[in-house]
Amino acid sequence: MVALSFHVALAQSPVRDYRRAHERQILAEFTRLLAIPNVASDRENIRRNAQLILEMMQRRGLNPRLLEGRTNDTPPAVYGEWKTPGAVHSIVLYAHYDGQPVDPKQWTASPPFQPTWRSAAMESGGSVVTLPATGEINPEWRLYARAASDDKAGVMAILTAFDALRAQGIAPSLNIKFIFEGEEEAGSPHLGEIIDLHKDLLAADAWIICDGPVHQSGRKQVVFGVRGDQNVDVTVYGAKRPLHSGHYGNWAPNPAMLLARLLASMKDDAGRVTIAGWYDGVEPLGEAERRAIADAPAYDDELRSQLGLARTEGSGKSLLELINQPSLNINGFSSGDVGVLARNVIPTTATAVLDLRLVKGNDHRQQVQRLVDHIRKQGFYVIDRDPTDDERKQHPLIAKVTARTGGYNAERTRMDLPISIAVVSAVQATSTQPIVRLPTAG
Repeated sequence: MVALSFHVALAQSPVRDYRRAHERQILAEFTRLLAIPNVASDRENIRRNAQLILEMMQRRGLNPRLLEGRTNDTPPAVYGEWKTPGAVHSIVLYAHYDGQPVDPKQWTASPPFQPTWRSAAMESGGSVVTLPATGEINPEWRLYARAASDDKAGVMAILTAFDALRAQGIAPSLNIKFIFEGEEEAGSPHLGEIIDLHKDLLAADAWIICDGPVHQSGRKQVVFGVRGDQNVDVTVYGAKRPLHSGHYGNWAPNPAMLLARLLASMKDDAGRVTIAGWYDGVEPLGEAERRAIADAPAYDDELRSQLGLARTEGSGKSLLELINQPSLNINGFSSGDVGVLARNVIPTTATAVLDLRLVKGNDHRQQVQRLVDHIRKQGFYVIDRDPTDDERKQHPLIAKVTARTGGYNAERTRMDLPISIAVVSAVQATSTQPIVRLPTAG
């Protein structure tokens, strides 16, 4: 399983020429797809997306069908195939058509499902423009809509690449299978089920995952693995009701302070996780992987400048080295109120959402257990529900710890496999610059 990241720069003339000749047709089809809301929990609109992609594939002769799960409520995957006579090898091209839930605060400039053209990137001051009826489209213009990049762009890129191959009269030497998922941003809770139900249909020599960011240097990249992930909620308890800080401060324990201290105990000042066993079992990188990291563009200094960071974690190790280690992140922290809602109270609870990122050799269930063991070592009574009155009176430190569903382990494909070498060679042929090869991405 390898992942490809796309870049807007098309280095090879035949590809660029095809795009220019069919630009309006491609964009018309793309904007129609972008106009359909695609949050995974919106089952009705998810099926509208799937149906439109099915029709797009039907027009291309890809014999598409919807792959359902065991229940009608499962967002379908859209499958298609192109069989090459006499071919003995097959690949699966994957992308997903669902998107992250919409935060209205981030879409005040234009609606998320109303594709909008701008003269440049919004952060560069791009203004709304109208696509001209004729003539070449300015390459600096940007199209804004939910999933315009992640990952309806992957769906469109795959189908357009297939169109370009056929237009050039290039016959594939292997069978090509297509699968477009509708639940990736929700953690793909039913993808394993769909694959299990249709394993013969989806059997292949390799899956090519067309998703993920462009490398920070702007070069094309091939990624051979992905970190695992497990989200965990941790809640710490104070008094049963909010208390006035003037009347009870210095007497009643503040759960926000208790949780802050607990979280601080989990990492040292260099960012290394201090939970016992956290790095145990990590599968070391091979020679090919270590060489790929060494060959990748050094970009940490530029990133620090762009992001306004005076320092980074990791004791001097590069970003590419550090994403090949397990990590622990705080996604969010909630206790009491801030801003105009702030009050002089000692809150009743404090909750943090932890994001455990895993690498090859970690097991997400084992990492959760290590987290729980660490919390116990800090003196907390650990439960998976709200405490009873008796438990509150008996235990001075109580933590509710719940692992969210959908956790998964890391995957990584060896870089020295024949199929890996073939994929790298094919992608390199499309670029005038050396491509970036990464063992693992987030």
